[in-house]
Amino acid sequence: MNNFEDFKIKKQLLNAITELGFEKTTPIQQAAYSPILGGFDFVGIAQTGTGKTIAYLLPILQDLKFSDQLNPRILILVPTRELVVQIVEEIEKLTPYISLRVLGVYGASNIKIQKQIINEGLDIIVGTPRRLYDLAISGTLRLNAIKKLVIDEVDIMLDFGYKTQLKNLFEHVPEKRQNILFSATMTDYVDVLIDDFLVNPVKITISISGTPLDTISQECYAVPNFYTKVNLLNHLLADKEKHAKVLIFVGTKTNADRLYENLKFASDMSVIHSSKEQNHRLAAIEKFENNTSRILIATDVIARGIDIEKITTVISFDTPFYPENYIHRIGRTGRAEQKGRSILLYGEKEIPLKEAIETLMNYAIPLKKIPKGVEKSAQLTPEEKDTPIEQIEKHHKNAAQNKPGPAFHEKSAKNSKEAPKEKSYLRKLKEKYKKPLTRGDKTQNLKKKKRWK
Repeated sequence: MNNFEDFKIKKQLLNAITELGFEKTTPIQQAAYSPILGGFDFVGIAQTGTGKTIAYLLPILQDLKFSDQLNPRILILVPTRELVVQIVEEIEKLTPYISLRVLGVYGASNIKIQKQIINEGLDIIVGTPRRLYDLAISGTLRLNAIKKLVIDEVDIMLDFGYKTQLKNLFEHVPEKRQNILFSATMTDYVDVLIDDFLVNPVKITISISGTPLDTISQECYAVPNFYTKVNLLNHLLADKEKHAKVLIFVGTKTNADRLYENLKFASDMSVIHSSKEQNHRLAAIEKFENNTSRILIATDVIARGIDIEKITTVISFDTPFYPENYIHRIGRTGRAEQKGRSILLYGEKEIPLKEAIETLMNYAIPLKKIPKGVEKSAQLTPEEKDTPIEQIEKHHKNAAQNKPGPAFHEKSAKNSKEAPKEKSYLRKLKEKYKKPLTRGDKTQNLKKKKRWK
């Protein structure tokens, strides 16, 4: 089924798809349509830019019959406000000829207005877990009529602290429902959720986790510190033709703001992270999308809501602590058979993280020399003044607060007869990535199965 006509979808949907200019279906769309339409629990693992949103929206909208009932029948959970907005827009684009009520909800927006719209009746509700839970416990949002539950960007959802909110929400939806999970990468946390949350799911992996895209040219630079990285970027980004549309990933909100203040392209640049007001974030994305700004600085969790075409360059200013996130980052460029460029900057503290990325990809990122004329700064940020190992472990420990705890295991360490000494993050990286993973689903390489309770 290479064309949308092959799905035999209703005319209202097909007309909308035609007007949007969609012709060929993507592999994940081909693989997901029949199982989701058939009511099976489904897990789709596919890299960004492969059409995941349409892959689950199309069969859901095909199956959704008109109803004037008040309570929503479809619940879609996503980790960021930007992704809520994006999915609601996709639904509206697909349903101009269908009578459908849809609402997107997220924090930092007017909850009173959201309650009023909910009371008028909904078919589909899209939202972040915390705001959805607030609406549910208030009694305004009743989820007892939910037939299909979609969790998009599952890996980010679990990695960034939504485990508790998800478990709370599950108590408000019927046990008998269809569960649909989509993710760009497969992590231990996603595997835990699949094992205990889904019933005999159809599992499809389209873009193999860890495989670099052929259309992306990768390179890296060994850079000693933050301010030398800034000097290098000021040199590289001066070439506006080569780097016409640049997405820069940073590890923290502090570094995002600090980088924005120190780059020399203020009039041509925007920055977004979770502490920015929603209007600012949406305006920054819009400016980047319509080429009003050339450079966008973002953190990983916020960038999951960005789906923008024709990005020429993805820069990892900070090396990600999870190797899978690097794969997701670079997947933002090189789309639709266009050529893209990925640049990774790493310091001494980040060498083990870079090596873990290369082992995951089974590919050595070509190392480039810092160009002549780029000043090597001796200035350090407050975070860089710590020792390399301590800083990595401290940062990772903060980022890993939501890793599966004692409830996920048969027995916690503190209840064992002899509590083992906790391994450092660097030690865990070496053990986990001591040899290249097979070119298949990452879950084949996981040795332990945990339980979702």
